[in-house]
Amino acid sequence: MKNKLLMVSFLVAFAAGTASAQFGGIVYDPTNYSNALLRYVQLQQQLIQLRNSYLELVAQYHLALQMARNIQNMPARYRATFSQWRAGTAPNTYGNTGTWINGINSGQVPLVNTGYAQATTQLLPYNAQALGVMTPAELERVKAQYASVELADGANLTSMATVGAIRNNSPALETRVANLEQDSLSGDTNLNSEVAVLNKINAASVLTLRTVQDSNKLLASLLEQQTIISKQQREATANSINADIARRATLAGNLAQVTGSITNSLETFRMP
Repeated sequence: MKNKLLMVSFLVAFAAGTASAQFGGIVYDPTNYSNALLRYVQLQQQLIQLRNSYLELVAQYHLALQMARNIQNMPARYRATFSQWRAGTAPNTYGNTGTWINGINSGQVPLVNTGYAQATTQLLPYNAQALGVMTPAELERVKAQYASVELADGANLTSMATVGAIRNNSPALETRVANLEQDSLSGDTNLNSEVAVLNKINAASVLTLRTVQDSNKLLASLLEQQTIISKQQREATANSINADIARRATLAGNLAQVTGSITNSLETFRMP
């Protein structure tokens, strides 16, 4: 600051000396002196601004250093072990469960259909003659029960294919999750930049959405099976109510017939 004052004084003296040289003496010029002081004040303000900017940059630099520090030994602190997906297994004593297991582990629809057909009792159709001798109520009941079995078969096949597809994709999914975990716990600066961290967050969000989607598929399959079970329970209750209604109607008819026969017998009865 003192050096700057000396420089300004020198400039003022130089200007005054120049003016005095014209007349052979010392001349004081107030205008030049004021301009010199004004320039000095401006330079002082610029210096203060530069100092404040410097301090702000230093503070930002220290904050960036603090934000860039990684947690030490993150794998030992945060890495956890989770259970692995297990493939379906079952004995194959009579050779009718192997295809089922292959289908439920792979999700391939042909294997699922074949395996289910081999491991379940085949549903035989009624012949036309048997259907022709049924009463309308009995025919309706038989058709409803037949539909329940067919719907249960369809729901079971869908569930098997869904579980098989999830199991088949589980190794690749676990590899992706392991890679994401490794990158998240890594101390490599290339994996901890702002863009890299955002990319890992996006990848985790996508994996979460995929997992939720698989969970929704399983829940939908369970709901479908539960709906069919509810239908079967409803049919059992409806058949019981209908049977009671038919029994009461038959009982009322038989009672009326018996009462009429007794009344008629009493009316026509004559003592000899």
